[in-house]
Amino acid sequence: MTGSRRRARPLWLRSLGYWAFQYKRTWRSSVTSSFLEPLLFLTAMGIGLGSLVDRHVHHVAGVSYLAFVGPGLLASAAMQVGTSEATYPVMGAIKWIRTYFAMLATPLRVIDVLTGHLAWIVVRLSMVSGIFLGVLAAFGLVRSWEAVLALPAGVLTGLAFSAPIVAFAATQEKDAAFSIIYRFGVVPLFLFSGIFFPITLLPGWLQPVAWATPLYHGVALCRSLVLGGAPLGASVVHAAYLLALIAAGYALATVTYRRRLSV
Repeated sequence: MTGSRRRARPLWLRSLGYWAFQYKRTWRSSVTSSFLEPLLFLTAMGIGLGSLVDRHVHHVAGVSYLAFVGPGLLASAAMQVGTSEATYPVMGAIKWIRTYFAMLATPLRVIDVLTGHLAWIVVRLSMVSGIFLGVLAAFGLVRSWEAVLALPAGVLTGLAFSAPIVAFAATQEKDAAFSIIYRFGVVPLFLFSGIFFPITLLPGWLQPVAWATPLYHGVALCRSLVLGGAPLGASVVHAAYLLALIAAGYALATVTYRRRLSV
């Protein structure tokens, strides 16, 4: 009976197990940085800069600047973790350490390798989003029970970046393109997706560009959930947009992974 249960387990769980085992070597520093990042960001941007903003503007979108920035930083942390986990680890598993090929020497299929890695990214995003949400609560920024849904919202935000990027990373021979992703993708989105100021303050021609980015939808969704009173219609639209990107990225990744890993 025990053997049949083991055989019945999805094979992608073995791929997930590998990434979890690897994490045992670095989990302490990872968890520590996951606490320090929101603490330092909220202290510097929310309290330091926020005190100046509140003194002159009083409120941003009807709340203090700290309350406005905090949920947006949660979404941006998910974006950064999702991007990080989908770039160099994928290239390492293909070219440097060749972990993927070792997995394929077992009964695992390409789809199991891909799904297991994305499942691990979901675990990492859940950890980071959960810790960040706890720090927000410690700062007194959680104003509704809906805030618990900010955790899956953070996961959706990060995965909306991870799924397309793993598909792209599987096609690369060198890591030079990853610097371009960070320089011209992650950094501009961090600055202009509504984290630090409403995107209605952007030039009119740039606002539709911001609306089309996954980080904007993640920021808007996390902010409305943490602060409470999230409109159902808008929340569904934001979540659906992120889910569509995840589905498209996953579908594309199944193609690029098969092409790259077929032996």
